[in-house]
Amino acid sequence: MAQVTLRKLVKHYDETPAVRGIDLEISDKEFVVLVGPSGCGKSTTLRMIAGLEDITGGDVLIGGEVVNDVPPKDRDIAMVFQNYALYPHMSVYENMSFGLRLKKTPKDEITRRVQNAAQILDISELLERKPKQLSGGQRQRVAMGRAIVRDPKVFLFDEPLSNLDAKLRVQMRTEIKKVHQKVRTTTVYVTHDQVEAMTLADRVVVMNGGNIEQVGTPNDLYHSPSTKFVAGFIGSPAMNFLPCALDEAAGGLRVRLSDQLSFPVPQERTARYRPHLGRGRLLFGLRPENIMEQRPHLEANQNPFEVELEVTEPMGMETLVYFLVQGMEVCGRVNPNAGARDGKRIKLVADLNNMHLIDDESGKVL
Repeated sequence: MAQVTLRKLVKHYDETPAVRGIDLEISDKEFVVLVGPSGCGKSTTLRMIAGLEDITGGDVLIGGEVVNDVPPKDRDIAMVFQNYALYPHMSVYENMSFGLRLKKTPKDEITRRVQNAAQILDISELLERKPKQLSGGQRQRVAMGRAIVRDPKVFLFDEPLSNLDAKLRVQMRTEIKKVHQKVRTTTVYVTHDQVEAMTLADRVVVMNGGNIEQVGTPNDLYHSPSTKFVAGFIGSPAMNFLPCALDEAAGGLRVRLSDQLSFPVPQERTARYRPHLGRGRLLFGLRPENIMEQRPHLEANQNPFEVELEVTEPMGMETLVYFLVQGMEVCGRVNPNAGARDGKRIKLVADLNNMHLIDDESGKVL
C-alpha cells in the first residue's frame, strides 16, 4: 500500500507561512494534482513529501508510516523535476540506470527494468544517446524513465512540462496519462496549469495562500466549485463574475445585474437562495459556454437577452464574444456562424441551469 497522508502539515520560512496546516489523503495508485497560482504552497508541499524540505509542523505518512525524519533516499519515492536533471556525460541508459547501480542492483535486473521503461516511454532507440542529442520532450521521457525503473511507492512530479513548448506539452500530457495507466503507482503532480490538472488527475487539489481551497474530481471542481477562487481558477476562459441583487418576483426570485438586465432564478434553487434576499455584496457567476447565441428552441432556464458586442475573437471552432454589463466585461462562446461582429448588436442566451451565486465577502458559493 502506497497511500500518502498529510496531517496538519505546516511550513514556515522564518516568520512567513508557506503551508498552513493542510490535511490530505491520497489513495494507493491514485493520480492527484496540486494546482494553484505561484506562491500557493504546492511545490513546498511536494518537497516536504519528498523530504527535500524540513517540516515545521504536522506529519507526512507514506504507506501508513510517518516519514518526517526519514531521509529522501529511504522514502521509496521517485521525483521528476522541471529541469530534467540528467547527467550530460552519461548515455540515456546510464542516466536511467544510475539509481539502480548505486543500490548495487544485479546487472540483468537493471537491463530488464531499463528496457521495460524504455518500451513504455517509446525511447528504446535512444538508449545509447547523450542528453545533448535529445529534444526537450525526449529528455523529459528519460527523466520519467529514470523514475519508473526504480519501481517506487510514489511518483512525485514538480511542474515537469513547464519547459516544453505548447504542442509538446499537450503530447507529453497524454504520455504521462498513458504511463500512469500502465504503471499504476501513486502519483502526486504539481502544476500551475489548470488544463494540465483537469486532464491528468483522478482528483485535483486547488491550493491558495498555503491552504487547500477544495479537493475533488475535475468534474466536481468545474461544475460545483465551493469558493469564488476555485470557480475563477478552473476553466478557460475564466468564469464571469458580476455584482448582483436578488429580488422577489411573482413567488420566485430574480437575479438583477443592472436596471436593464435581470434573469429569473431556476425554481429548484429558489429555496436555497431565498435566505439571501436583500443581502448586499452578492456575485453572479456564469461560465462563457453558458452564454451562447440564440437558438430556435430554448430549454428550461435558458433566458434570451440582447447586447452590443465590444470585441469578438474567432477561434475556428467557436467565437469568443465580449460585452459590457454595468461597465464590467463579460465573455460568451458562440457558433462561428452566429454572425458575431465587433460593435454589432446580437441576441444571446444565458443558461441559468449552470449559474452560481457567491457571497463576495466570504468568497463562498451559496
